[in-house]
Amino acid sequence: MSTPAPQVPARAPAADAAPLRFVTAASLFDGHDAAINIMRRLIQSQGAEVIHLGHNRSVEDVVRAALQEDADAIALSSYQGGHVEYFKYMVDMLRERGAGHIRVFGGGGGTITPEEIRELQAYGVERIYHPNDGMKMGLVEMIEDVVARAAKGGPKGGQSHFSPESAGLSAASGKSDSDPLSPLSEIAIGRLLSAIEDDTIAEADLARLRKQWQLAGGKTPVVGITGTGGAGKSSVTDELLNRFLASFPQMRIAVISVDPTRRRTGGALLGDRIRMNSLRSHRVYMRSMATRRQNVATNAVLKDCIGFLKGLGYDLVIVETAGIGQSDSEIVDLVDFPMYVMTSDYGAASQLEKIDMIDYAELIVLNKYDKRGAEDALRDVRKQWKRNRVAFQTPDAEVPVYPTIASQFNDPGVSWMFANLCRLLREKLGLPAEAWTPKFDTTLKEPRATVLIPGQRVRYLAEIAEQGRAINAAIDKQAEAADRAQSFWQALQELEDPKLPKALGLYDADDLTEAGDRSLTTLRQRYNDAVQALTSENLKSLREWPQRLKSITDPVNEYQVRGKTIRVENYRESLSHQQIPKIAAPTYKSWGELLVFLGKENLPGSYPYTGGVYPYRRSGEDPIRMFAGEGTPERTNRRFHYLSVGQPAARLSTAFDSVTLYGEDPAERPDIYGKIGNSGVNIPTLDDMKKLYSGFDLCAPTTSVSMTINGPAPIILALFMNTAIDQQVEKYLKADPERWAEAQQKIDAFFEGRTRPRYHGDLPAGNDGLGLGLLGITGDQLLDAETYARIKAETLATVRGTVQADILKEDQAQNTCIFSTEFALRMMGDIQQYFVDHKVRNFYSVSISGYHIAEAGANPISQLAFTLSNGFTIVEYYLARGMQIDDFAPNLSFFFSNGMDPEYTVIGRVARRIWARAMRERYGANERSQMMKYHIQTSGRSLHAQEIQFNDIRTTLQALYALFDNCNSLHTNAYDEAITTPTEESVRRAVAIQMIINK
Repeated sequence: MSTPAPQVPARAPAADAAPLRFVTAASLFDGHDAAINIMRRLIQSQGAEVIHLGHNRSVEDVVRAALQEDADAIALSSYQGGHVEYFKYMVDMLRERGAGHIRVFGGGGGTITPEEIRELQAYGVERIYHPNDGMKMGLVEMIEDVVARAAKGGPKGGQSHFSPESAGLSAASGKSDSDPLSPLSEIAIGRLLSAIEDDTIAEADLARLRKQWQLAGGKTPVVGITGTGGAGKSSVTDELLNRFLASFPQMRIAVISVDPTRRRTGGALLGDRIRMNSLRSHRVYMRSMATRRQNVATNAVLKDCIGFLKGLGYDLVIVETAGIGQSDSEIVDLVDFPMYVMTSDYGAASQLEKIDMIDYAELIVLNKYDKRGAEDALRDVRKQWKRNRVAFQTPDAEVPVYPTIASQFNDPGVSWMFANLCRLLREKLGLPAEAWTPKFDTTLKEPRATVLIPGQRVRYLAEIAEQGRAINAAIDKQAEAADRAQSFWQALQELEDPKLPKALGLYDADDLTEAGDRSLTTLRQRYNDAVQALTSENLKSLREWPQRLKSITDPVNEYQVRGKTIRVENYRESLSHQQIPKIAAPTYKSWGELLVFLGKENLPGSYPYTGGVYPYRRSGEDPIRMFAGEGTPERTNRRFHYLSVGQPAARLSTAFDSVTLYGEDPAERPDIYGKIGNSGVNIPTLDDMKKLYSGFDLCAPTTSVSMTINGPAPIILALFMNTAIDQQVEKYLKADPERWAEAQQKIDAFFEGRTRPRYHGDLPAGNDGLGLGLLGITGDQLLDAETYARIKAETLATVRGTVQADILKEDQAQNTCIFSTEFALRMMGDIQQYFVDHKVRNFYSVSISGYHIAEAGANPISQLAFTLSNGFTIVEYYLARGMQIDDFAPNLSFFFSNGMDPEYTVIGRVARRIWARAMRERYGANERSQMMKYHIQTSGRSLHAQEIQFNDIRTTLQALYALFDNCNSLHTNAYDEAITTPTEESVRRAVAIQMIINK
């Protein structure tokens, strides 16, 4: 790092000790925000003001926020590796920018080792907390230690009072031409804002500064944004900032955002930065403030803070208040142009008469316009605006009430509101037209809501649940009828009725009316009535049961699959020479009990597939699918070949590093560099993908690849498919020596004067080099268009595997979201449409995942509920796009965790039954679409960092659950995953667990 800038003295607290200020976040490419959310709440409960940045924050983001916010400390969680580089880079950057006094705290569970903790604390990190600290101290005492360390030593600069000159603020007070947005000025600005807020500036100094600010910033407009809590003020502010920055390239903007102070603790959550994507621009300065008083939405010193920022020469100052009530209108007296943000959730129309800001706001934003009733609300608010101003003749188009959906990218409603804001600023404040007239298209004036699921189908989850309960009730009612029929049939059998039909057969009409014993005739009629009360499907199931029972109890069973006869032995001989059945045949004697079994359970391979989607477990390919990924593509390729040695099938499951998971390129910047290849493989290019899977024929029927990737899944999937296509091109070229020689000439010409890419290191055993022949070049550059198109089509129709691509789960649990949920869902739909159009039938376009929901804290029941809900949401969305259920449902797969809870023993059975019933009864899907395929991974959350050798016992139990529940594939965690990336020895043991259970 470069030479540190001069240290700016830290602010001295007032006599009554101003609250400590913490910046909290999860580190870069880290979506594990559960821990930091707990910690920041506890820090806030200690009376501190917490500026929370959320997850996936770079060192630059955190440090810049700390400088602008004049933070006392930074508290970070880091669970994705790369922590040594990340924390050291942060310490270096703080020192370089003159903020070495800001204390840095961190934690990362067991991922940060004691040795690394000592190294980081010696480097300058105040303290890194290990799980052992939590065990010894408890969470509350640990946070008390954080707060005490942040506050220790009194005034950090050794001053007893605050002087603007000693803080280097003469330059930041209009006395020089220095850039007020440089790091040194940012910390100076933050220091003076804190001094104003903490009342540590002598009154004489403050009076002098006020005069300077007034002279320097008299023409800077101040826009105030206020509104009810949850109306979306921060999102509206961010969207306005984006448009100001894009429309006026030279404009510099200061933002003050106020949040309420908690009355009980005196702490405050200052969380508006989470919504502010535009803060990455160095033309924006933001300061978060707490009200530090009760029942108001502003800070007592807000006027001085605004004056100071105006005096710095900013072109615009935006003030966002805390959430307000109906009668609050303080902001009007502090700003030049007040705006009011509201939603349609204001109650009855008469409530609008009580809202002061409708009287005083120069512009009203009706946000969240996609909510039900928003159009009526727009009409009512415009009417109320006219009433308040007695302007009944004003056309609606001229009323400054604008509907917006600020959460939506490039919302036309926000753009139209922004254009009118600039117009009103020019008109009300006399600002120059050339400097305040944005140039962009405003043809569309109202928001266009993104409707993923049509309104008439939004009750789909409730309807599926109601349908499931109705099916169970119908089965129970049918079972009663079956039991009645059996009772009558057995009674007639005891009476030796000569006309008695076969079980579940019917009497002829003549037999019901013939003269004779009236009791016998009545019994016959009652029997017929009971049999006829059964549905044709249930009657057929009961009549066919004896033959089905025979098929699974005979020595050999033969059945048809796609016109092919499959012959399977029903028994396996034990070492004790006992015949062990592969399927445990039910022994029900009661027709009713049998019907309940057939309706709710049935044999494996039969609707509702409770026991499994296939009649028998595959014998030629075990469900083993081991997760691997670390370092370079070559290193992970060697691990894949190590795992595949001796296996009849190559079932590869790929873990990508956090850099790839967030769709970023590797870089030498320390906070990125430390995470490259950490806990996953780094794959930024097509060549890397080719190296990763080299030596595996991706189109072989025994090869299947799973990729755990979500945010950038479309790009990673494209890399994979092109890798598979180029492999087949390479095989085609090598099949003819002349073709291959010609191709080599083209490749040599292509790389003339350049180094040809290569696989680094020796090829592992089993790697024949397939896939490496076309490094740096693609098949379409070597073949004619017709041949390439044929190979491409054949490859897409053949390749087997899964891409996770479940953005709903990411939004709920894991946070590797790099696009909005709506846009990501559209990309998922685009991929599935491509699969339909190009007949990609053997590859799953999504793995609807409950595993990460469980790892985030869900129990087995809520894990399954969320996962199935996400699955049905995707189904409804794809149907709304016009796809047919049987065209896309076979491309859907699922992924669950298996923990230690007893409910995990049946999670697959429950999931399969719910899915099959919904697919058949609600969506009219065929049998293949009704079959839920799912992968199980044993629970990472259940692994212990203490006495790790016992983890194999936990994993064995969880694997047994999964295999007994007929999962389609299984990953068993290595025992040392709680503390490190698995070694070859630990992975070998994890594979052995499955092999021993299976064999």
